[in-house]
Amino acid sequence: MALAVIGLPKLHGAAPRPMMSLLVFPVMVVSVGLTGIALTAVTGGRGGLRALRWRFHRPVERRWLAVLLIPPAAILAVLGGLSLAVSPRFTPQFSVFGIAAGAVAGFCEEIGWTGFAYPRMQARFGWLPGALLLGVLWGLWHLPVVDSLGAASPHGRYWPEFFAAFVAMLVALRVLIAWTYVHTGSLRMAQLLHASSTSFLVILSAPRVTPAQEALWYFLYAAVLWAVVIAVVALQRRLRRPASPRTPAGSAVVTG
Repeated sequence: MALAVIGLPKLHGAAPRPMMSLLVFPVMVVSVGLTGIALTAVTGGRGGLRALRWRFHRPVERRWLAVLLIPPAAILAVLGGLSLAVSPRFTPQFSVFGIAAGAVAGFCEEIGWTGFAYPRMQARFGWLPGALLLGVLWGLWHLPVVDSLGAASPHGRYWPEFFAAFVAMLVALRVLIAWTYVHTGSLRMAQLLHASSTSFLVILSAPRVTPAQEALWYFLYAAVLWAVVIAVVALQRRLRRPASPRTPAGSAVVTG
């Protein structure tokens, strides 16, 4: 429906910033959360809603908060390195608007993605395949609005490169969110990690980059996240830890 309202991106010629995307995107974000709550109620009843609430309030060891530093550290490393080695156009800014954008996206979306969809995909496919599949679907879900994201919008003929980089970044981020979730059982941690990436993509974005340069730094950010993903997956396999937390009766989280 959102794609029908916004239309496909223009890959050539000058075009104004797709403002309709900026109006539709918050509706899409909130809808994911509301859909997650509704489907949880339909499939699990009051017990399912209690389990969802329990996973939100579940205590988390403080050491897991360090995971929230991965997105800003990766973004700063990529943009800082590019600004020194390639062009000062990559110099990051500081925009407080990103705090609100990340908070809304992280809180609302993860109710649907991690609160409802992922536990069921984990039960069917396992923790890692389920995370990869959900990450791809999550990336494609952004298709109608992705050209309004980033500082270089619209991206014109570089839209395919930017979209590919964006999806690669989201799939890696989804694996990190899933890895954190299956070890903590905390919906709130999933929300915070999502919010961290979204917030700092806005807070630290480089406002003077061209569409080609923005596609480049998103690819490099995705590459750094994938390096972290490979490291944590290798570590988990080495330690042979189970990829599931203990949950109360009625919870949808199961072993992969």
